[in-house]
Amino acid sequence: MSTLDLGVLISGRGSNLLSILHAIGAERLDARVRLVLSNRADAGGLVHAKARGVHTAVLSHRDYASREAYDEALVATLREAGVTWVVLAGFMRIVTPVFLNAFPGRVINIHPSLLPAFPGVHSQAQALQYGVKIAGCTVHFVDSGTDTGPIISQTAVSVLDDDTEETLSARILSAEHTLLPRVLQWIAQGRVTLVPADENRRARVVIHQEE
Repeated sequence: MSTLDLGVLISGRGSNLLSILHAIGAERLDARVRLVLSNRADAGGLVHAKARGVHTAVLSHRDYASREAYDEALVATLREAGVTWVVLAGFMRIVTPVFLNAFPGRVINIHPSLLPAFPGVHSQAQALQYGVKIAGCTVHFVDSGTDTGPIISQTAVSVLDDDTEETLSARILSAEHTLLPRVLQWIAQGRVTLVPADENRRARVVIHQEE
């Protein structure tokens, strides 16, 4: 068992950040949130973090000439805070290899679909437009693609006949709040192994049973 030193990156209201902080407070997650970092000064999650005594920082991507330059600044800020694991929790930026190489195999993302279905933005609307009966959420390792990294775990959510994008999104978000802290605790327990790709299979994740 190890205590994770987390950096949580957000762009909005930070509800998944709150789920992490609640899990830590309830002793369901062995982690410390070392820093909450946003690309937007008006992100609501910053208010939640400050109210709970968590350090915050804002780095606007508009202040940097390139994605790589921005990611270099992100990395420096996270490292200075003592972060070793990074959670993208509603961070509306695609990170570059500069960022991923700084935290190899230690960047995870929460996405509101059952990947590989419906990557990118507006996943819930895509699910409704396609007429699927099961939607859900995915926690995965981040790679250089858009929501293409190895899947760690998923939770299914039924799509109801009268669902709107708003109602489906709310139920998926509730599932995210349970799934993300659970996966982080598996990582803290040493139960998550990232198996590199070989000539027969792409990179994948093995979840070990709790001892």
